[in-house]
Amino acid sequence: MSTKLSKKTQPILKIGKFKLSPIAKWLKLAAFTSVTSSFAFSATAQEAETENLDKAKDDIEVIAIVGTRRTIQDQIAIKRESTTVVDGLSASDIGDLPALSIAEALESLTGASSHRENGGATEISIRGLGPFLSATNINGREATNGSGDRSVNFSQFPSELMQKVAIYKTQDASMIEGGVAGLISLETLKPLEFGKQRFQAEVKANYNPDQANVDSSLQDDLGYRGTLSYVDQFEFDNGQAFGLSVGFQRQDISQPEAEYRSSSPTGSSLWACLNDPTDTNTGFFRSSAGDCEDSVDGSFSNQGYNNDIDPETGLAVDEGREYAWTGSSRSFRQNETSDKRDALFFALQYQPSEKWDINFDAQFSDRTQAEARHDLIFLQKRVTPGVTGQNLITNDVGGILHWEGEERIESAGEQFSREENYRGYGLNVEHFYSDDLKISVDLGYSKTSREELQITNRGRTSSRPFISWDLGEHIPHFTVTDFDVTDISNFTDSLRTRLDRENVRDNEIMGARVDVQYYLDSDVFRSVQAGVRVSELTFVQFGGTNGNGSRTTYNLDESATSAIDVLEGCQIAFPESDFLSSVSDGNIITHVDSSGNVVESGTGNSWATYDNECFSQALAASQGGEFAYPEVIYENAGTIDVTEQTTSAYAMLNYDTEMFDKFVRGNFGVRVVNTDVNSIGFREGFDVVTDPITGVVSLVPNGTIEQIESGGDYTEVLPSFNLVVDYDDNILLRAGIYRGMSRADPSDMGYSRTFVTDDSDDPQSVEDLLVGANGSGNPELKPLMSWNYDLAAEWYPSDDAIVALGVYYKQFNGGFQQQTQLETFTVDGVEVVLPITNSVTTEEKSDLYGFEATFSYRWDLGIGVKFGYNYADTTYEFEDSNYGNTFTTDLDGVTTQLTAGIVPPASVPGFSEHVFNGQIYYQIGDFDTALIYKYRSEYFQPYTSNGTRLRYVDEAGTWEARAAYKINKHVRVKFSAINLFSEPRSDDFYVKGNLGQVSDYGPRLFAGVSFKY
Repeated sequence: MSTKLSKKTQPILKIGKFKLSPIAKWLKLAAFTSVTSSFAFSATAQEAETENLDKAKDDIEVIAIVGTRRTIQDQIAIKRESTTVVDGLSASDIGDLPALSIAEALESLTGASSHRENGGATEISIRGLGPFLSATNINGREATNGSGDRSVNFSQFPSELMQKVAIYKTQDASMIEGGVAGLISLETLKPLEFGKQRFQAEVKANYNPDQANVDSSLQDDLGYRGTLSYVDQFEFDNGQAFGLSVGFQRQDISQPEAEYRSSSPTGSSLWACLNDPTDTNTGFFRSSAGDCEDSVDGSFSNQGYNNDIDPETGLAVDEGREYAWTGSSRSFRQNETSDKRDALFFALQYQPSEKWDINFDAQFSDRTQAEARHDLIFLQKRVTPGVTGQNLITNDVGGILHWEGEERIESAGEQFSREENYRGYGLNVEHFYSDDLKISVDLGYSKTSREELQITNRGRTSSRPFISWDLGEHIPHFTVTDFDVTDISNFTDSLRTRLDRENVRDNEIMGARVDVQYYLDSDVFRSVQAGVRVSELTFVQFGGTNGNGSRTTYNLDESATSAIDVLEGCQIAFPESDFLSSVSDGNIITHVDSSGNVVESGTGNSWATYDNECFSQALAASQGGEFAYPEVIYENAGTIDVTEQTTSAYAMLNYDTEMFDKFVRGNFGVRVVNTDVNSIGFREGFDVVTDPITGVVSLVPNGTIEQIESGGDYTEVLPSFNLVVDYDDNILLRAGIYRGMSRADPSDMGYSRTFVTDDSDDPQSVEDLLVGANGSGNPELKPLMSWNYDLAAEWYPSDDAIVALGVYYKQFNGGFQQQTQLETFTVDGVEVVLPITNSVTTEEKSDLYGFEATFSYRWDLGIGVKFGYNYADTTYEFEDSNYGNTFTTDLDGVTTQLTAGIVPPASVPGFSEHVFNGQIYYQIGDFDTALIYKYRSEYFQPYTSNGTRLRYVDEAGTWEARAAYKINKHVRVKFSAINLFSEPRSDDFYVKGNLGQVSDYGPRLFAGVSFKY
């Protein structure tokens, strides 16, 4: 529709008109001009049109459209009215967002896909670019997280308390910088704009069929989500108005998950061991029993296939030799799970006069996830001479299909909990200085704190039973000779417990911005905007006695307590029936005697288990120790403390005119961003000591901890341009160009440094003694920059229909490589310049091309469909740091290859070539139902503990369903299901085809009733 509004009409909100008309309802009456795409959701009715619109309302019969149809109409209208390429969801009432989580709502939008953890959607990828290339704002402000990166775990926020969500795929200068892939925007309700009194109560019972098979110590078979919300407005005789909204949700559910697991590639537990029958020194054909990555003659250990470059040949040392992937273990994990969350959102809106609009909002979320894990672990690196190599069967990428040998078995357990707390506050003040000038000030604060506690237990066999296994359709199946895995007395060797406090993190952002918008009396330019924003991000991860935390270890003192007494005293029945039955080909464990006959005891899908806390307490008591989690330490070499200060300013011109008989609107502008990073680290203190006789200089530890600091800064210019052409009443043409940036993760900008010394030549000075530095973290990491181009054509034949086609192209410098740089250190008052090899941002350019399509249509009989599809291709390559091609660049700029890759490079983290979502819905009268399908092709998902190693998540398609029936105007019953057909998640390690992990979640079912008044 191409109705043109007067150039003098300004979209200034006046009090006394609380109720903003829903976009879909007014679409037939007027076309709203989007002054700024940042407020694309709030297509506010123009002041000068209000009287005419009210008269129109009196002359026509208004049919209220609700439910799925209304949601899709709003999606269509949001896309149509925006000046940027955007897809969004809007709820007409608080609690009406059609999803069980924010991530599940977002992945219903074209081009968005999620990563699944614990059976639910978490991080979001946009257009094939992983979550680290996206940015997330809540009410226009940056959001924190507890992961050490810049992605957001959306399961922290209840969808019932969100009003609007959107993905901006192109950007304008007014938006906070930070998203190469796109900007995810979450909005809570503004009570005066909501415009009606509403009390709502809703309770949803949660039943997970797989949980019904678990005798859980943490969670009952039934869980629930209970939500209360209240919205109200108050208008006073003196023209003032006040609005209040408050929402509270408590969630107490299970997250059943059964797993098959192999050792991950994050550390040194997964090797490409040589599979060469002519080599009896190492690999699977070694002449004596031992680990396949070690040599018989002791010449090397922890090596496996040697992919170091041979300087004489320029090839890998083991070039051309066969290998097979083997981890230190393969295991099954049974989980008892619990997920508890309390969330409180509220907002206050105050309009003291028609010239002022004051909004305060706050979000609180406290979430605790807990798991009681019971593992059966088959150790597997050890070679049995004459057996393992001779019977090994692999596929064409070295993934093992059949294995045989003698090895230990463990009954292990873990007790895990993660507590995460989110606090967000915001104050926004808009002042309409005149009909032409609006000034707004926004203050925001966000903080996320995370802490993880874990008990890790082990009981193992004293002997090495004979084990073989074969890979089935989904997971391996084990055969054990003369060994009963259900007999607790078989695991009495090497009892050990570890208590860990780790990943203790605080992420905090404070921000302030001032924006000015001046409306122009022009036939071309609608308004000019400008603003300044300052923010400070801090990220602290506490170190300790063990890597990213602290650990206390107790081994059983058998002089105080016997192993069998501990195991039998803490033994529990195996907690789950039908364990992994949906992905197994029969029994996962078969017990046979020496003649090959099947023994009933020990055959099946269970093993001997024990209570983890009881086990750990018993071992601590045997040592006379205290059963308590250790404390983390700030002044520690493992601590990361990063402060990032940003100042940005922008100017943008909005245009809205007629050209060649077409209405044209959009904006162009520029944003300038300066970022300053300061990083604090700690290292062992030392004294510089000079021998009084020889004059030799040395560093002598003095038992103290020294604080060290470093930093970096950069300035970037981000221009943008957006164009929308109303080709006719139903067809829009779009174009967008912007330069985007994505900053490095805070956890990668730490500063840990130690010195490399050379004592061989009797150094006489500090400069002679120090020859280099080792360490991790680089506070000088530059952002990943991109140029982004979008073209789209959109056809809107009706309020219920859309056909939108878009193409896009992104060119960005992305990824990191090792490079030797010089850093300056002050040692004993002397400045020393030393080389250090560290991760730096590459300047290499990569391309990404994509195509996306959206289609929606509804028939008069009440059936409707909506589909979204995204295809992307990219030249980006991510090399594995262990078995990929790795390089280093020296101080002269000369690049040298260090290793030759035996695994192909991955693509952009989170990149899926194909992403599809579709739904078919039926809505007639008071009945509303929908069936949803979501698919994404395989993608590379980095680990949080070591993001440089390759892990692929296999393609998956999941089904969801929801239904609702409106009993009367106050009461509605609802039903929804996630992962309806129990689609498992399958991961490959290092290379596609080397199975690493399978997680079986089962379906999640919710049924409830809502009351509105």
